[in-house]
Amino acid sequence: MNRLVGAGFLLVTMILPLVLDDTRLSIYVLMGLAVLAVTGISLLMGYAGQVSLGQAAFYAIGAYTAAVPAVHGWPPLVGLLAAPLVAAAAAALLGALLLRLRGHYLAFATLALQLIILSVAAEIEFFGGAIGLQGIPQFGIGSVTLDEPREYAWLTWAAVAVVLLLTANIVASRPGRALRALAGSEQAAAASGVPVIRYKVTVFALSAAFAGLAGGIYAFFLGYIAPGSFTIAMSVEWVVMAVFGGLGTRWGPVFGTVAVTLVVQALNDLSTRPGAPSYAPTVLGYAAYAVLLIGVLLFMPAGVVPWLRNRLRT
Repeated sequence: MNRLVGAGFLLVTMILPLVLDDTRLSIYVLMGLAVLAVTGISLLMGYAGQVSLGQAAFYAIGAYTAAVPAVHGWPPLVGLLAAPLVAAAAAALLGALLLRLRGHYLAFATLALQLIILSVAAEIEFFGGAIGLQGIPQFGIGSVTLDEPREYAWLTWAAVAVVLLLTANIVASRPGRALRALAGSEQAAAASGVPVIRYKVTVFALSAAFAGLAGGIYAFFLGYIAPGSFTIAMSVEWVVMAVFGGLGTRWGPVFGTVAVTLVVQALNDLSTRPGAPSYAPTVLGYAAYAVLLIGVLLFMPAGVVPWLRNRLRT
């Protein structure tokens, strides 16, 4: 069944770029990049039990890691390959300190981490300062260059497929069983011989690597990045998507991201019609996130995907 769902998912994601116009293709690409970041959050929160409000910080690290070498003449492939590695390394270094915190202390620490990273980037001219990096070349390998939104859509969703497959294999492995034990009870996992801190740091780094990969693709797709591109609201939105779809599930990040994005886009289209006040898109967007989060916590605490799975079994 899982293989059938996976094959259908791959087929649909590869066909959609052929039928969408450029505007919808851009939304489709950004949606896929969000799925990559949300998959990391789902893994971190669902298995390691750690709340992160700073996922966009690693998205930014990946974007700058990919963009800076490309702007200075390095092959774009080098930057894209380095993006998840640098993000993971930064997360491992910082996680060894931050992950000793728990609950809202950790959440606020990751939030502060994002603010610090973006403030530092805004002050360093090498990273473009507050103005940002412009003229980032398009991604390419050798003589092949991606210059159409459709091609970035295929690249993005191919990366999603790889990340989902990697996540499924990790969860099904022996370390994955240790992670499930960690999600149930840290004390019980430690008593069973699970190195709790090491596993937490590893999952934190893996989550950051997914966001870093997404950030690298984002930089090449837009051709411009700045500290203002990576907001606190982005990190919060991703947490809402992860919770809505279902933490620690294979398809939860995909369903949550797609469903929330479509709802917000529909409200944006409604609020930008003639006669609507200028503040309507912002207000309706935040209202949508709030209503979806409150609704799922009240009626489907485990998320939509686990709820649907249980309904289908009964």
